[in-house]
Amino acid sequence: MKDIFELTINADGKNEAFARATVAAFSLALSPTLEEIGDLKTATSEAVTNAVVHAYGENGGKIKITGEADTSDNSITVTVQDFGCGIEDLKSALEPFYTTKPDEERSGMGFTIIDTFSDEMSVESTVNVGTTVRFKKVFKNAES
Repeated sequence: MKDIFELTINADGKNEAFARATVAAFSLALSPTLEEIGDLKTATSEAVTNAVVHAYGENGGKIKITGEADTSDNSITVTVQDFGCGIEDLKSALEPFYTTKPDEERSGMGFTIIDTFSDEMSVESTVNVGTTVRFKKVFKNAES
């Protein structure tokens, strides 16, 4: 059985904490460990922050977050989608330490962190259409 939620927020840094708390709360039905919740929150935070920092510039916009909890494999799949500028060179963007904003002291580790703290990750992006980051976290189930 799958449960789904959908949340749309403004692409504003102050909404990152709300997004990660929402995803974490949604995952509780799957009985994750505290470490697994921490991993999920970290991955969500990075995906939302990437959208806030890179998608819209000064214009602002919306970020759509979808969570899908699947009891068949005790997992959650989170999708973070923006409708901004897109990524011109996705292959490079997926490499550790790649950043388009070195003057802002960005580490270029966002996608690497998401990949590290999740079990699966994919990124799709189209210039002037937006970017979709999808990641899955499988929980061991603390009750087992």
